[in-house]
Amino acid sequence: MDRYERILTLHRMLKSAHYPIPLPRLLGELECSRATLYRDVAFLRDALGAPIESAGGDSAAFRYALGEGERFELPGLWLTSDELAALLALNELMGRSGPGVLAGALAPFKARIEGLLTDQGSGTALPLERIRVIPWGERRLDQQVFRTVAGAVLRRRQLRFRYRARTTNADSHRTVSPQRLTHYRDNWYLDVWDHDREALRSFAVDRIAEAQALEQPAIDVSEGDLNDLLASSYGIFAGKPKAWATLRFSAHAARWVADEHWHSQQKGEWLPDGRYELKVPYSNSKELLMDVLKYGPDAEVVAPMSLREEMKILLQLALGGYAQA
Repeated sequence: MDRYERILTLHRMLKSAHYPIPLPRLLGELECSRATLYRDVAFLRDALGAPIESAGGDSAAFRYALGEGERFELPGLWLTSDELAALLALNELMGRSGPGVLAGALAPFKARIEGLLTDQGSGTALPLERIRVIPWGERRLDQQVFRTVAGAVLRRRQLRFRYRARTTNADSHRTVSPQRLTHYRDNWYLDVWDHDREALRSFAVDRIAEAQALEQPAIDVSEGDLNDLLASSYGIFAGKPKAWATLRFSAHAARWVADEHWHSQQKGEWLPDGRYELKVPYSNSKELLMDVLKYGPDAEVVAPMSLREEMKILLQLALGGYAQA
Protein backbone atom coordinates (compact mmCIF):
# COMPACT_ATOMS: atom_id res chain seq x y z
CA MET A 1 0.00 0.00 0.00
CA ASP A 2 1.52 3.33 -1.05
CA ARG A 3 1.33 6.54 0.99
CA TYR A 4 -1.64 7.90 -0.92
CA GLU A 5 -3.67 4.76 -0.17
CA ARG A 6 -2.61 4.76 3.49
CA ILE A 7 -3.63 8.41 4.01
CA LEU A 8 -6.97 7.82 2.30
CA THR A 9 -7.63 4.62 4.30
CA LEU A 10 -6.59 6.28 7.55
CA HIS A 11 -8.91 9.21 6.88
CA ARG A 12 -11.86 6.93 6.14
CA MET A 13 -11.24 4.83 9.24
CA LEU A 14 -11.02 7.85 11.53
CA LYS A 15 -14.03 9.54 9.95
CA SER A 16 -16.28 6.52 10.45
CA ALA A 17 -15.02 5.62 13.96
CA HIS A 18 -17.23 6.41 16.98
CA TYR A 19 -14.45 5.58 19.43
CA PRO A 20 -10.64 5.94 19.33
CA ILE A 21 -9.04 3.30 17.12
CA PRO A 22 -6.28 1.30 18.86
CA LEU A 23 -2.80 1.44 17.34
CA PRO A 24 -2.58 -2.34 16.60
CA ARG A 25 -5.76 -2.20 14.50
CA LEU A 26 -4.44 0.75 12.49
CA LEU A 27 -1.12 -1.01 11.90
CA GLY A 28 -2.93 -4.11 10.70
CA GLU A 29 -5.29 -2.25 8.35
CA LEU A 30 -2.59 -0.01 6.88
CA GLU A 31 0.07 -2.76 6.68
CA CYS A 32 2.86 -0.45 7.82
CA SER A 33 5.31 0.04 10.66
CA ARG A 34 4.66 2.08 13.80
CA ALA A 35 7.06 4.80 12.62
CA THR A 36 5.33 5.03 9.22
CA LEU A 37 1.92 5.30 10.87
CA TYR A 38 3.06 8.16 13.10
CA ARG A 39 4.49 9.98 10.06
CA ASP A 40 1.18 9.56 8.23
CA VAL A 41 -0.78 10.77 11.25
CA ALA A 42 1.47 13.84 11.50
CA PHE A 43 1.04 14.57 7.77
CA LEU A 44 -2.74 14.18 7.99
CA ARG A 45 -2.92 16.46 11.05
CA ASP A 46 -0.28 19.11 10.28
CA ALA A 47 -0.29 19.34 6.47
CA LEU A 48 -3.93 18.55 5.72
CA GLY A 49 -5.49 20.02 8.86
CA ALA A 50 -7.25 16.89 10.10
CA PRO A 51 -8.71 17.23 13.65
CA ILE A 52 -6.88 14.19 15.04
CA GLU A 53 -6.88 13.45 18.76
CA SER A 54 -4.59 10.81 20.24
CA ALA A 55 -4.12 8.93 23.50
CA GLY A 56 -0.50 8.13 24.37
CA GLY A 57 1.14 5.33 26.31
CA ASP A 58 0.96 1.61 25.65
CA SER A 59 -2.70 1.87 24.65
CA ALA A 60 -2.19 4.48 21.94
CA ALA A 61 -5.33 5.23 19.92
CA PHE A 62 -6.50 7.86 17.46
CA ARG A 63 -9.79 9.49 16.51
CA TYR A 64 -11.21 12.64 14.92
CA ALA A 65 -12.39 15.26 17.42
CA LEU A 66 -16.11 15.06 18.11
CA GLY A 67 -18.06 17.60 16.09
CA GLU A 68 -15.14 18.34 13.77
CA GLY A 69 -14.53 14.96 12.16
CA GLU A 70 -17.97 14.93 10.52
CA ARG A 71 -17.21 18.18 8.71
CA PHE A 72 -13.60 17.48 7.74
CA GLU A 73 -12.78 16.26 4.23
CA LEU A 74 -9.43 15.81 2.55
CA PRO A 75 -8.55 18.88 0.48
CA GLY A 76 -8.31 18.48 -3.28
CA LEU A 77 -9.27 15.49 -5.43
CA TRP A 78 -8.51 12.24 -3.58
CA LEU A 79 -9.77 9.72 -6.10
CA THR A 80 -7.95 6.84 -7.72
CA SER A 81 -7.97 6.58 -11.51
CA ASP A 82 -10.48 3.72 -11.31
CA GLU A 83 -12.79 5.71 -9.02
CA LEU A 84 -12.66 8.75 -11.28
CA ALA A 85 -13.34 6.60 -14.37
CA ALA A 86 -16.32 5.01 -12.60
CA LEU A 87 -17.75 8.43 -11.68
CA LEU A 88 -17.31 9.72 -15.22
CA ALA A 89 -18.89 6.56 -16.67
CA LEU A 90 -21.90 6.94 -14.37
CA ASN A 91 -22.18 10.63 -15.22
CA GLU A 92 -22.10 9.80 -18.94
CA LEU A 93 -24.70 7.06 -18.44
CA MET A 94 -27.06 9.54 -16.79
CA GLY A 95 -26.57 11.94 -19.68
CA ARG A 96 -27.32 9.27 -22.30
CA SER A 97 -30.18 7.44 -20.60
CA GLY A 98 -32.85 10.14 -20.99
CA PRO A 99 -36.38 9.44 -19.76
CA GLY A 100 -36.81 5.82 -18.75
CA VAL A 101 -36.62 3.29 -15.97
CA LEU A 102 -33.20 4.46 -14.77
CA ALA A 103 -33.79 8.21 -15.01
CA GLY A 104 -35.36 8.55 -11.58
CA ALA A 105 -33.12 5.98 -9.95
CA LEU A 106 -29.93 7.61 -11.20
CA ALA A 107 -30.94 11.22 -10.53
CA PRO A 108 -29.80 11.23 -6.85
CA PHE A 109 -26.32 10.17 -7.94
CA LYS A 110 -25.79 13.38 -9.92
CA ALA A 111 -25.65 15.56 -6.81
CA ARG A 112 -23.40 13.02 -5.11
CA ILE A 113 -20.99 12.98 -8.07
CA GLU A 114 -20.89 16.76 -8.10
CA GLY A 115 -20.09 16.68 -4.39
CA LEU A 116 -17.28 14.18 -4.86
CA LEU A 117 -15.84 16.30 -7.67
CA THR A 118 -15.76 19.45 -5.57
CA ASP A 119 -12.62 21.03 -4.17
CA GLN A 120 -13.18 20.58 -0.45
CA GLY A 121 -10.88 23.46 0.35
CA SER A 122 -12.72 26.14 -1.66
CA GLY A 123 -16.09 24.48 -2.18
CA THR A 124 -15.77 25.12 -5.92
CA ALA A 125 -17.04 22.52 -8.37
CA LEU A 126 -14.21 21.06 -10.42
CA PRO A 127 -14.59 21.38 -14.23
CA LEU A 128 -15.71 17.87 -15.15
CA GLU A 129 -15.56 18.70 -18.87
CA ARG A 130 -11.76 18.89 -18.56
CA ILE A 131 -11.60 15.10 -18.25
CA ARG A 132 -12.88 12.86 -21.04
CA VAL A 133 -13.61 9.15 -21.31
CA ILE A 134 -13.82 8.20 -24.99
CA PRO A 135 -15.25 4.80 -26.01
CA TRP A 136 -13.15 2.90 -28.52
CA GLY A 137 -14.46 0.32 -30.97
CA GLU A 138 -17.97 0.27 -29.49
CA ARG A 139 -20.33 -1.71 -31.75
CA ARG A 140 -24.04 -1.10 -32.30
CA LEU A 141 -26.18 -3.15 -29.93
CA ASP A 142 -29.85 -4.17 -30.13
CA GLN A 143 -31.14 -2.96 -26.75
CA GLN A 144 -34.08 -5.40 -26.72
CA VAL A 145 -31.68 -8.31 -27.26
CA PHE A 146 -29.41 -6.98 -24.53
CA ARG A 147 -32.31 -6.71 -22.05
CA THR A 148 -33.38 -10.27 -22.81
CA VAL A 149 -29.83 -11.61 -22.47
CA ALA A 150 -29.11 -9.69 -19.26
CA GLY A 151 -32.46 -10.75 -17.81
CA ALA A 152 -31.71 -14.42 -18.49
CA VAL A 153 -28.28 -14.07 -16.84
CA LEU A 154 -29.71 -12.49 -13.71
CA ARG A 155 -32.85 -14.63 -13.47
CA ARG A 156 -30.79 -17.79 -14.15
CA ARG A 157 -32.94 -18.98 -17.05
CA GLN A 158 -31.91 -20.78 -20.23
CA LEU A 159 -31.72 -18.73 -23.42
CA ARG A 160 -32.37 -19.47 -27.07
CA PHE A 161 -31.06 -17.24 -29.87
CA ARG A 162 -29.80 -17.03 -33.43
CA TYR A 163 -26.11 -16.23 -33.78
CA ARG A 164 -24.25 -14.99 -36.84
CA ALA A 165 -20.52 -15.59 -36.43
CA ARG A 166 -18.42 -12.62 -37.49
CA THR A 167 -15.59 -14.79 -38.87
CA THR A 168 -17.74 -16.99 -41.17
CA ASN A 169 -20.99 -14.95 -41.37
CA ALA A 170 -22.78 -18.27 -40.85
CA ASP A 171 -26.05 -18.50 -38.89
CA SER A 172 -26.68 -21.01 -36.12
CA HIS A 173 -29.38 -21.47 -33.49
CA ARG A 174 -28.21 -22.00 -29.91
CA THR A 175 -29.84 -23.08 -26.67
CA VAL A 176 -27.61 -22.11 -23.78
CA SER A 177 -27.35 -21.67 -20.03
CA PRO A 178 -26.02 -18.10 -19.63
CA GLN A 179 -23.24 -17.80 -17.06
CA ARG A 180 -22.11 -14.17 -17.05
CA LEU A 181 -21.96 -10.96 -19.08
CA THR A 182 -18.53 -9.47 -19.70
CA HIS A 183 -17.87 -5.87 -20.78
CA TYR A 184 -14.56 -6.03 -22.66
CA ARG A 185 -12.99 -3.28 -24.76
CA ASP A 186 -16.26 -1.30 -24.85
CA ASN A 187 -18.35 -4.27 -26.04
CA TRP A 188 -20.50 -6.94 -24.37
CA TYR A 189 -19.87 -10.68 -24.46
CA LEU A 190 -21.93 -13.56 -23.08
CA ASP A 191 -20.29 -16.61 -21.49
CA VAL A 192 -22.57 -19.65 -21.68
CA TRP A 193 -22.85 -23.39 -21.32
CA ASP A 194 -23.83 -24.40 -24.88
CA HIS A 195 -26.27 -27.33 -24.61
CA ASP A 196 -25.84 -28.36 -28.26
CA ARG A 197 -22.00 -28.41 -28.14
CA GLU A 198 -21.90 -29.48 -24.47
CA ALA A 199 -19.12 -26.99 -23.81
CA LEU A 200 -18.44 -23.48 -22.55
CA ARG A 201 -18.57 -20.78 -25.22
CA SER A 202 -18.45 -16.98 -25.49
CA PHE A 203 -20.65 -14.95 -27.84
CA ALA A 204 -20.56 -11.29 -28.86
CA VAL A 205 -23.93 -9.89 -27.79
CA ASP A 206 -24.07 -7.57 -30.82
CA ARG A 207 -24.18 -10.70 -33.05
CA ILE A 208 -27.12 -12.25 -31.17
CA ALA A 209 -30.63 -12.00 -32.67
CA GLU A 210 -34.09 -13.38 -31.87
CA ALA A 211 -33.16 -13.85 -28.22
CA GLN A 212 -35.78 -15.65 -26.15
CA ALA A 213 -35.59 -16.40 -22.44
CA LEU A 214 -36.89 -19.87 -21.57
CA GLU A 215 -38.56 -21.11 -18.40
CA GLN A 216 -36.02 -23.88 -17.82
CA PRO A 217 -33.47 -23.01 -15.11
CA ALA A 218 -29.92 -22.42 -16.30
CA ILE A 219 -27.19 -24.90 -15.48
CA ASP A 220 -24.61 -23.21 -13.28
CA VAL A 221 -20.90 -23.62 -14.00
CA SER A 222 -18.52 -22.84 -11.15
CA GLU A 223 -16.55 -19.58 -11.25
CA GLY A 224 -13.32 -21.58 -11.16
CA ASP A 225 -14.24 -23.59 -14.26
CA LEU A 226 -15.35 -20.43 -16.09
CA ASN A 227 -12.02 -18.76 -15.39
CA ASP A 228 -9.99 -21.87 -16.26
CA LEU A 229 -11.67 -22.26 -19.62
CA LEU A 230 -12.52 -18.70 -20.61
CA ALA A 231 -10.11 -16.38 -18.80
CA SER A 232 -6.84 -18.29 -18.57
CA SER A 233 -5.52 -17.30 -22.00
CA TYR A 234 -5.06 -14.04 -23.87
CA GLY A 235 -8.18 -12.36 -25.23
CA ILE A 236 -11.94 -12.70 -24.89
CA PHE A 237 -12.29 -15.94 -26.88
CA ALA A 238 -9.58 -17.62 -24.90
CA GLY A 239 -9.99 -21.23 -23.86
CA LYS A 240 -7.33 -23.19 -22.06
CA PRO A 241 -3.80 -22.05 -23.00
CA LYS A 242 -2.18 -24.13 -25.71
CA ALA A 243 1.14 -22.31 -25.61
CA TRP A 244 3.04 -19.29 -24.36
CA ALA A 245 3.74 -16.53 -26.84
CA THR A 246 7.11 -14.79 -26.65
CA LEU A 247 6.96 -11.27 -28.04
CA ARG A 248 9.90 -8.91 -28.43
CA PHE A 249 9.56 -5.13 -28.71
CA SER A 250 12.06 -2.52 -29.83
CA ALA A 251 13.63 -0.15 -27.32
CA HIS A 252 11.26 2.55 -28.62
CA ALA A 253 8.07 0.50 -28.11
CA ALA A 254 9.35 -0.98 -24.85
CA ARG A 255 8.64 2.29 -23.06
CA TRP A 256 4.92 1.65 -23.60
CA VAL A 257 4.71 -2.13 -23.50
CA ALA A 258 6.55 -2.47 -20.19
CA ASP A 259 3.75 -0.49 -18.49
CA GLU A 260 0.87 -2.31 -20.19
CA HIS A 261 -1.26 -5.11 -18.73
CA TRP A 262 -1.72 -7.82 -21.36
CA HIS A 263 -2.59 -10.79 -19.13
CA SER A 264 -2.73 -11.61 -15.42
CA GLN A 265 0.06 -14.19 -15.82
CA GLN A 266 2.30 -12.22 -18.16
CA LYS A 267 6.06 -12.27 -17.70
CA GLY A 268 8.16 -9.32 -18.81
CA GLU A 269 11.91 -8.84 -19.00
CA TRP A 270 14.15 -5.99 -20.12
CA LEU A 271 16.89 -7.15 -22.50
CA PRO A 272 20.47 -5.81 -22.32
CA ASP A 273 20.07 -3.84 -25.56
CA GLY A 274 17.00 -1.94 -24.26
CA ARG A 275 14.39 -4.11 -25.91
CA TYR A 276 11.54 -5.68 -23.92
CA GLU A 277 10.46 -9.33 -24.02
CA LEU A 278 6.90 -10.23 -23.04
CA LYS A 279 5.46 -13.71 -22.53
CA VAL A 280 1.70 -14.41 -22.36
CA PRO A 281 -0.39 -17.60 -22.47
CA TYR A 282 -2.75 -17.88 -25.42
CA SER A 283 -5.21 -20.25 -27.06
CA ASN A 284 -6.82 -18.36 -29.93
CA SER A 285 -4.08 -16.47 -31.75
CA LYS A 286 -6.24 -14.00 -33.69
CA GLU A 287 -6.72 -11.29 -31.04
CA LEU A 288 -3.14 -11.61 -29.81
CA LEU A 289 -1.69 -11.13 -33.29
CA MET A 290 -3.95 -8.15 -33.96
CA ASP A 291 -2.63 -6.46 -30.83
CA VAL A 292 0.97 -7.19 -31.83
CA LEU A 293 0.36 -5.83 -35.32
CA LYS A 294 -0.51 -2.39 -33.98
CA TYR A 295 3.17 -1.97 -33.04
CA GLY A 296 4.24 -2.55 -36.66
CA PRO A 297 8.01 -2.93 -37.13
CA ASP A 298 8.59 -2.38 -33.38
CA ALA A 299 7.20 -5.85 -32.52
CA GLU A 300 8.38 -9.37 -33.33
CA VAL A 301 6.79 -12.74 -32.57
CA VAL A 302 9.67 -14.93 -31.38
CA ALA A 303 7.92 -18.14 -30.32
CA PRO A 304 6.33 -20.54 -30.75
CA MET A 305 7.30 -21.12 -34.37
CA SER A 306 3.68 -21.78 -35.42
CA LEU A 307 2.64 -18.37 -34.12
CA ARG A 308 5.64 -16.73 -35.80
CA GLU A 309 4.71 -18.35 -39.13
CA GLU A 310 1.10 -17.22 -38.73
CA MET A 311 2.30 -13.65 -38.24
CA LYS A 312 4.52 -13.91 -41.33
CA ILE A 313 1.52 -15.01 -43.40
CA LEU A 314 -0.57 -12.08 -42.14
CA LEU A 315 2.21 -9.62 -43.01
CA GLN A 316 2.72 -11.15 -46.46
CA LEU A 317 -1.01 -10.94 -47.20
CA ALA A 318 -1.08 -7.32 -46.09
CA LEU A 319 1.96 -6.50 -48.22
CA GLY A 320 0.37 -8.30 -51.19
CA GLY A 321 -2.58 -5.93 -51.06
CA TYR A 322 -0.25 -2.93 -51.42
CA ALA A 323 1.80 -4.61 -54.19
CA GLN A 324 -1.29 -4.83 -56.43
CA ALA A 325 -2.10 -1.14 -56.03
